[in-house]
Amino acid sequence: MPNSKTAPKASKPQNHNGWIRKSELDAWLDRYLPIPTQVISNEEYTPIPQTPDQRRLEREILAGAEKQARRLGMDRRKFLKTSCGMALAFAAMNTVFGRMFTVEAAELFEPAAVDEKKLKMFIFDIQTHHVAMPQQAPHADQNFLDAVIRMRDNASKMNPALKDRKAVIEDAYLENYIKEVFLDSETDVVALSALPGSSEETDVLTPEVIFKSKTWINELTSSPRVISHGYFSPDLGPENLDLMDAQLSKLKINAWKGYTGVPRAKGKEGWRLDDEKTTYPALQHAQKQGVQNICLHKGLPFPGDPEWWSPMDVPKAAKDFPNLNFLVYHSGFKGVGAFASRTADFPPGTYIPWTSDICAWKKKNSEVKNIYMEMGSTFAMMVSTNPRLAAYVIGMIIDAFGAEHVLWGTDSIWWGSPQWQIEAFRRLEMPPEFQKQFGYKPLTPEVKRGIFGLNAARVYGIDPNEKINPMPADYLQKLRKMYKASGMAEPSNTQYGWVRAESAVGSYV
Repeated sequence: MPNSKTAPKASKPQNHNGWIRKSELDAWLDRYLPIPTQVISNEEYTPIPQTPDQRRLEREILAGAEKQARRLGMDRRKFLKTSCGMALAFAAMNTVFGRMFTVEAAELFEPAAVDEKKLKMFIFDIQTHHVAMPQQAPHADQNFLDAVIRMRDNASKMNPALKDRKAVIEDAYLENYIKEVFLDSETDVVALSALPGSSEETDVLTPEVIFKSKTWINELTSSPRVISHGYFSPDLGPENLDLMDAQLSKLKINAWKGYTGVPRAKGKEGWRLDDEKTTYPALQHAQKQGVQNICLHKGLPFPGDPEWWSPMDVPKAAKDFPNLNFLVYHSGFKGVGAFASRTADFPPGTYIPWTSDICAWKKKNSEVKNIYMEMGSTFAMMVSTNPRLAAYVIGMIIDAFGAEHVLWGTDSIWWGSPQWQIEAFRRLEMPPEFQKQFGYKPLTPEVKRGIFGLNAARVYGIDPNEKINPMPADYLQKLRKMYKASGMAEPSNTQYGWVRAESAVGSYV
C-alpha cells in the first residue's frame, strides 16, 4: 500500500470476476510507472498473471524513483514522468533480468544525458487504433464501447464485466489518441488500423471514421502523418468485393486489414488466407485495385478455435501472389505462456509457438520476399515480461526474414503512449551469447532505423525525408468542434486494458 505522502485519492479499483482495469489500479496505487510491469489484455487474448520477476521489477522501479526524486527535489510521480524516470525503469530491468538495455548512469540524473544518448530515428507505427465517438457510429455495439479497448462480441465472454464503464471510454477517443501517440511519443507517421466486428453496422471504428481521423490529423499538421487501412472479409463473397470497391473509391485506402478468425458471413467460423475459392478472389481484386499491402492479424488468438489465427496460411498465398505484400501482424506470436519466467535457458531449437513455424518455413523458402513480420503487442508483451525472450524472438525473425522485413507497430493506444516501447527497442541489446550460440546479428543503429520506420516507409511508398510537422498546440481547441476535450496536459504513464486481479492480491487489493 502506498505511504500517506503519496497515497492517491482515487478509490480502490473494483474486482470484476477476477479482472481489474489497469488504469484504475495505477490511479489507486499512485503508481504510473514508465513501463508496464505485467501483461495487459487488449481484449484479444487472456493475459498471464504478473510474474515474480515483474513484481520484483515493480518494487525496484518504485524504490529507485523514491530515492532519485528526493535527490532531485521532486515527488516520485513527477520524476517517473521524466526521461530520467524512463531511464531508471530500464536500469531496473537490467537489475532484474540481466543486462539487456543500454543505460548510462548519467541518464538517471540529467535529462540532457538522455537526449545525448538517444538515437534519432524516423518512427512509422503501422498498428494503431482508436474508438469512434457515439455520433460517428450511432449503431455501434455497446459492449465494444463499454469495453473501451477492443471491439468484438467475444470480449464479453473473456471478461463478462465489460459493461457500464462509460466513464473511461474517452481514453480511446481520437483526442487522447493524438495526445498519446503524437505528443507523448516520438512517433512520426502511423497507420490507423481497422478493427474486427460482427457486422458493418455495429463496427466501433469504421473505415469512414478512420478516413476522417486521417484527414483531420493530416490537416492539423499540414503534413502526411496518417495512412489508413480498410477492412476486408472474404467470407462475404461478392459482397466483400463491393465493400472493398466502396472503401477504395471513397476513402483512399492504403492497405487492407483482415482478421481470419472473425467472419462476417452468418454461419461461418473463420476463413483462411490460402483458401483459393473463398479468399483468392479478394486478393485478386486487391491486386487489380493496385493496393499491394495485405495486413493480417496472426497470433494472439481470440477466444474460440486458435487455429484460425495461425500464420501458416500465409506462405501459400504469398507464393501465389508475389506482387502483393503480406504483413503478418503480431509476428504470428501465440503468447508468452511458459516463457514468462525463462531467463537464461534458450537452447538451440527452442520452439516459440507459431512464430518458429513460419520462420522455419521462410528459411526453407528464401526465394519468397513478400512476407513482413510486424511487432505490435508481441514486442510489448515479451519485453515487459522477459526481455531475453524479446531478444530471442527478434533475433529469430531477423535470421529468417532479414532485418529489412521486420516492421514496427505498437497496438497503441491500448498500451498507452508508445514511448516506452520506443525506448525499450531503442535500448535493447542482442545478448552476446545469443550472437555466439545462434548466429544472431547485433541490433545495430542501422537495423533499428530500418525496423523503426524505413522498412515500412518502403513498403507503403512513403518518403521518410518528407517534412513532418508537429501537432499544433491548440489541437484540442480545434478538435472540440468535433469531439469532447480531454484536458490532459501530462503523459499519463498508464496502460488501458485489464489485468488479472490475482496479480494484485496480497500487495494491493
